[in-house]
Amino acid sequence: MREICYKCFHPKDTCFCKYLEPFDPGVKFVFLMHPKEAKRQRTGTGRIAHAGLLDSEILVGIDFTQNKRLCELLADPKYYPVLMYPGDDAWNAKKEGFKEEIGERKLLAIIIDSTWFCSKKMLKLSTNVTSLPKVSFYGNYRSIFTFKREPQPEYISTIETCYYLVKELQSTSIIDPNTNPECLMTAFKELIKLQIQKENDRIEGKIPNSHATDFKYKRLKEMPKFD
Repeated sequence: MREICYKCFHPKDTCFCKYLEPFDPGVKFVFLMHPKEAKRQRTGTGRIAHAGLLDSEILVGIDFTQNKRLCELLADPKYYPVLMYPGDDAWNAKKEGFKEEIGERKLLAIIIDSTWFCSKKMLKLSTNVTSLPKVSFYGNYRSIFTFKREPQPEYISTIETCYYLVKELQSTSIIDPNTNPECLMTAFKELIKLQIQKENDRIEGKIPNSHATDFKYKRLKEMPKFD
């Protein structure tokens, strides 16, 4: 059995922690992770983001209404808790009054780490989360996670969400502009390259199929050239 890294939850021989330089983003990230996502080790990015973000936490469950730790964080007056979720009523880093709304408090960013289908159930049950102010982006982003299908092109991965939030908050000096979040994208790009290489190796018969649907993939994929 392959030895697992219990930070990024990938096998140690393909661990992504070597690409991470854990940093304080000036935001407390809390990942509400669906149990199905918690068991996945192939393409999940929440644990990699967690490994790179100091003071971040992962809470696993579906209904967080009575989750003791989450309720403690939401009640802590030093935080301004928000739900990372799109919407017409969502704040963003450039929206007038957002910086003043946060004041001296630290932003507590709640991120649903799940498939979009499962996240709907989590939000429906977790009324303490859905009642929070929403935060989204002022920029329009497209995920570089191109081998994974999402319902909409603007749906980005968990690690990209953290990265772009930090960048946008820096652009308006809500958090320290000198913080460097690039290690998140470096690790993410390495994950993508690894997954494409593994898929191509399975197609060429270099390694056995590991999932029931792997036989469907017969066309080799080009390795992306990231900027």
